[in-house]
Amino acid sequence: MQGFLKLLSWLYTAWCLFWFLLIFLLLFPIVFISLQKEEWKIMVHYCNRIWGRIFFFMAGMPVQIKYESKLDPKQAYVFCANHFSYLDIALMGAIIKNYFAFLGKSSVKNVPLFGYMFAKAHIQVDRSDKNSRTKALKRSIKALKSGRSIMIFPEGGIHTTDFPQMVQPFKDGAFTMAIENQVPIVPISLLDNYKVMPDIRMSWHPVRVIFHTPIDTKGKTRNDIEDLKKQVYEAIQPTLNKYQD
Repeated sequence: MQGFLKLLSWLYTAWCLFWFLLIFLLLFPIVFISLQKEEWKIMVHYCNRIWGRIFFFMAGMPVQIKYESKLDPKQAYVFCANHFSYLDIALMGAIIKNYFAFLGKSSVKNVPLFGYMFAKAHIQVDRSDKNSRTKALKRSIKALKSGRSIMIFPEGGIHTTDFPQMVQPFKDGAFTMAIENQVPIVPISLLDNYKVMPDIRMSWHPVRVIFHTPIDTKGKTRNDIEDLKKQVYEAIQPTLNKYQD
């Protein structure tokens, strides 16, 4: 029985991978053209949303979203989510309505086609390189000033081995850029992605997401970074614990 379930899991993984790649390849010509001019790059955002939504539909995974507060689609935010699964990136691309840039690892650029899109449309950082971290922070601050939101995983990558416990301490970047631009931080709880895709193999499970009430940064300074980290952690971690099953 165990072997049969494992086989089903691999077949489901192959099915999901097929649709993930097919949709991406079909949309890539539009993405490629849109990346050639800065003012066209917003089209990549819409393509990513279409890509993600079709993917989750074809994977048979219902996505349930709860908003604790209404978000302004024209407001720039710093979105901060827990990061336990590679599925997190696809999900964020599908459900965040605000035009945003990911702040992600520079190693993504090595992935054929996807790496090209990520390098041109989003912000890369090599966390082991101080100069790279500084450049990424400056680019993020510039994006926020232009009205574009930033999506970041404050844990700095997938590090936890004790799901669903987040790794502490958070990196400073998300909180620094929010303070510099005085924009709200939106904590996001991704409740089920680590159950769907804890590693390279996938299993079917409904996907639930909670967008928490934005945390105001007006009047905050860099002295408040630790307090903001605590607020984000206290919004997400108890929620993950509550919905663990």
